[in-house]
Amino acid sequence: MFKTKAKPTIILAATTLVLTSAVAFGLKTNAQSTYQAEQDSPQYDAPYKVHAQNLTPVTASVTQPAQNDDSILLKLAANDLHSQVAYVYDVDTGEVLYEKNHYLVRPIASITKLMTAMVVLDAQQDLDEMLEITREDIDTLKHTRSRLSIGSKLSRRDLLLLALMSSENRAASALGRNYPGGLPAFVRAMNEKAQALGMRYTLFVEPTGLSSENLSTAPDLAKMLQAAAEYSLIQQFSTNKDYTVSPKPGQQLRYVNTNRLVANKDWQIQVSKTGFINEAGRCLVLNTQLDNRNVAIVLLNAYGRYSGMGDANRIRQAYQSQPALVAAR
Repeated sequence: MFKTKAKPTIILAATTLVLTSAVAFGLKTNAQSTYQAEQDSPQYDAPYKVHAQNLTPVTASVTQPAQNDDSILLKLAANDLHSQVAYVYDVDTGEVLYEKNHYLVRPIASITKLMTAMVVLDAQQDLDEMLEITREDIDTLKHTRSRLSIGSKLSRRDLLLLALMSSENRAASALGRNYPGGLPAFVRAMNEKAQALGMRYTLFVEPTGLSSENLSTAPDLAKMLQAAAEYSLIQQFSTNKDYTVSPKPGQQLRYVNTNRLVANKDWQIQVSKTGFINEAGRCLVLNTQLDNRNVAIVLLNAYGRYSGMGDANRIRQAYQSQPALVAAR
């Protein structure tokens, strides 16, 4: 239940991510990302307020920790992958099977929408309520286009599905805008949920992923994937192959999944999300099975349109080519 209080203010503790010029991936040196709601916005008790003490500044590492190559279970050369960041995590045992630049704090583009979906579902709002796309949902950051024109009306359920399956930005924006307390309260809930999940190197400033200030690390995203897999609707919607909606009378729009792997019979994917903005590169996260292992795969900043999916296939093939690793499970 969200309660309104008198003379309220919302202030999200500033999360500071300090990066030196040695990390050349498009973020400013010593850049500080903060979020503060307007002072006249009403305050709501977000469902994760109990974790507010965790909202403290964090600093990202810019030098790779010493690591023995023998500790990497999945034998795969770093230059075999097109993604700058790669992370493969055994969900059941907690083992890290593979890591490449896992410590980097990176823009995560539309991977953001997994957190958007969890916050929407945690609020237990009516999924059948009809929401309207307005001018407030137009992308003024990247000026991307959308097939959902102004005045389109869809249920919260359908908007959630389009945001997860097809990465529809106006759908994600409308979901955040129609949250109790509006967008400021929604963004605060995103950050509080992240901290509740132990994502200490993560920051959200908006619900679509269009902002390059939505930041995280591969291990943090693996935690988010695990949490998202607990929501049956996120599993269903993020792996739907296609879906048709009627946002206006007489209009039929067919959407398809942005991740082609969900239609590949060689994959058993529980949760999937892709993402792209120039600053983030091509991003892909999967909660899936590699033979008899439940794993989270995080791939960030690939440089080709399908390179992330190609990297996922290379990881699966490398795993299957190592009998000792498969037998270990």
